[in-house]
Amino acid sequence: MGERRWDDGAMSDRVVVAACDGASKGNPGPAGWGWVIADAEGRPERWGAGPLGTATNNVGELTALERLLEAVAPGTRMQVRMDSQYAMKAVTQWLPGWKRNGWKTAAGKPVANRELVERIDELLTERDVEFIHVPAHQVGGDPLNAIADQAASDAAATQRAGGTAQGDQELPVPAPARATATRARPVTTRKASSAAKPASSGKPRTIKAKFPGRCPCGQPYAAGTSIMKREGGWGHPDCSPVA
Repeated sequence: MGERRWDDGAMSDRVVVAACDGASKGNPGPAGWGWVIADAEGRPERWGAGPLGTATNNVGELTALERLLEAVAPGTRMQVRMDSQYAMKAVTQWLPGWKRNGWKTAAGKPVANRELVERIDELLTERDVEFIHVPAHQVGGDPLNAIADQAASDAAATQRAGGTAQGDQELPVPAPARATATRARPVTTRKASSAAKPASSGKPRTIKAKFPGRCPCGQPYAAGTSIMKREGGWGHPDCSPVA
């Protein structure tokens, strides 16, 4: 029987390192799922995403895990990084009790999303999986989770499937990085003029952090702190070189 554990530790030496996430625009609303698989060094190799019509965020999270597990062969040793405590606890902590109670919660109510949970349980028995919980939507957070989150969000918004199996070789670009690239593009392509002078001081653009994070220099920063794009992530304006 496969192993399933819920940890908060650092990346281990698993053969497959992956992340998955779900999204719902309204909860319930237009929903989608996404996953990304990386090598042992954390470099993304392939990804997948798909629409769910109208569904809840929890359905998106569980479906993302289901589709990720289906994307790897039985017997695979994995590390799965997720920001959904609901999905992780459902399959690592609550599941045995639900089975003993005839698929009823402690309050005696039917377990929500039972079919998805049962399918994931089946897939986990054939795979050795270590679950890692990562913070959601954090500037400078887990890069694989950010890719999976964006893939799910795009699928929810467009209601279209995507991924390497669909011929999409380029990875989804997480929203903060995408916004930065979009704003920077006109500055790099237009000719110097008086209108461009405010941007010619050489001082890189900074933003206010929406969430706490950690600078590439190793020091944390708080929400509301001025940060900028660094080599290796977002961080303090007065330390490591700009990416």
